[in-house]
Amino acid sequence: MNLTLKIWRQKDGRSKGQMVSYKVSEISEHMSFLEMMDVLNEQLVNSGDEPVAFDHDCREGICGMCSMQINGEPHGPDRGVTTCQLHMRMFKDGDTITIEPFRAKAFPVIKDLVVDRTAFERIQHAGGFISVNTSGNTQDANAIPIDKHVADHAMDAATCIGCGACVAACKNASAMLFVGAKVSQYALLPQGQVEATERVLSMVAQMDKEGFGNCTNTGACEIECPKGISLENIARMNREYLKASLKG
Repeated sequence: MNLTLKIWRQKDGRSKGQMVSYKVSEISEHMSFLEMMDVLNEQLVNSGDEPVAFDHDCREGICGMCSMQINGEPHGPDRGVTTCQLHMRMFKDGDTITIEPFRAKAFPVIKDLVVDRTAFERIQHAGGFISVNTSGNTQDANAIPIDKHVADHAMDAATCIGCGACVAACKNASAMLFVGAKVSQYALLPQGQVEATERVLSMVAQMDKEGFGNCTNTGACEIECPKGISLENIARMNREYLKASLKG
């Protein structure tokens, strides 16, 4: 395939960015989107130009780093995949593909397609963990009976990879699907009950402090989420937050 790529180029967070057009040729439909970007960068380096900066790591749909806005959609036109799992067979010869970073106040651009998503990490640090008693009286987690239905819901929430597609898809740049998933995976399990009140209050407070918007239930976050995280997790977080607020 021969393609035209319109890519957001921005030197750093303080510089003004712009869309720049590039041509790439002989792109196989079997390539992943990131492999296509590698071809472009090799072409740019060989011609003495600055390669396009973009995040990537595992390239297996696990780490959540490869976040790009492709033709206006987080992770591109396919469903249930990250950018690294998106294949060029989703496009046609002669297509023009627009590639931008995720747009959100809480995700400032670092360079080109790379954004700073450490806001998610700070939300996690605020309460997305379980304090473990290491006094010698610890109980093996596998010894605690948990209903399979409950365990499945907890595991579904835990599949969130923190890529930020939910934020990029939301007109308010809300992080409530992310936070809802992180709250839910602990709220559903007995190990998470001890710190449940402090957890949800702290994580929601940090989410607001980071400048994310509120949820208006449009559902775009669930549609664009590569792991299919359900809106039910937002509802659960709201219930947990209400209970915690009443306790306070």
